[in-house]
Amino acid sequence: MTAAMTEVSRLLQEDFEEVVDAWFATQKREGVRRPDLFSDRESRRQLSDLLRAFADTLGRIDLSQSVDVDAEEWSDLRLALSEITLVRAERGVAPWEMTTFVLALKQPVFGKLNERLRDTPDRLLQEAADFGRIVDAFAMHINEHFIAERDEIIERQRAEMMELSTPVVQLWERVLTIPLIGTLDSMRAQEVMENLLNAIVEHQAEVVIVDITGVRVVDTQVAQHLLRTAAAVRLMGAEAIISGISPKIAQTMVELGVDVGEVTTRPSIRAALAEAFRRVGFAITRVEDTRA
Repeated sequence: MTAAMTEVSRLLQEDFEEVVDAWFATQKREGVRRPDLFSDRESRRQLSDLLRAFADTLGRIDLSQSVDVDAEEWSDLRLALSEITLVRAERGVAPWEMTTFVLALKQPVFGKLNERLRDTPDRLLQEAADFGRIVDAFAMHINEHFIAERDEIIERQRAEMMELSTPVVQLWERVLTIPLIGTLDSMRAQEVMENLLNAIVEHQAEVVIVDITGVRVVDTQVAQHLLRTAAAVRLMGAEAIISGISPKIAQTMVELGVDVGEVTTRPSIRAALAEAFRRVGFAITRVEDTRA
């Protein structure tokens, strides 16, 4: 530990709870308290954990060297940061709020330094400058880490939503269906095809119904995605039926010059299911109502 940080390290040990209280109050003034996401108890616990790791780190770093947050001496602080960042990113805290969350530590520490070193202004300025430099470096690191964490969460949620939006359902023995809702772009079309082909193998399916009743717009791109999916299904030894072809969609596809070729189409999932049953050797028959 260098002499320049002795007073800061000492005050963080001796006045720890007071610094936490002041840091908490500063965050309220700066508008990054977020009581809608965190209780006072949870917020104070986060501040305490982070400040304790920060104080411990100050005892190991050498200010004669450049500040390197990725160095081994910062490992405990990075761990505390990672835990808090994950929680705040998952609850929707913005990157600028996270950065301000850290920078708000300067005010209470500067205030404590002024109380202790007001009679030695040169030392006061030096310690304040050194501490500010470390907090700034830490804030830059936490901003980058927070954005990376948030992007990872967004990507994970996107993948989960994609999986939920392309469910493959086994309707009957050797008969599958995949209902499509919303927009069918290239990425989602690829996901549909992969899920469908894997399900064909898993269930040994012979007929697949691709229902587009819930697809908002069918343009040339969407039509091509559907035809490629049907072709891939045939290569797997199964047959594809596209259901939900409304008169408007049929007219649009004709105007676009889309040729469905050998792909079987039906206007409704009901008609498609009847055709699928016929192909696998089943029939739907009415049974006598014996409840009376």
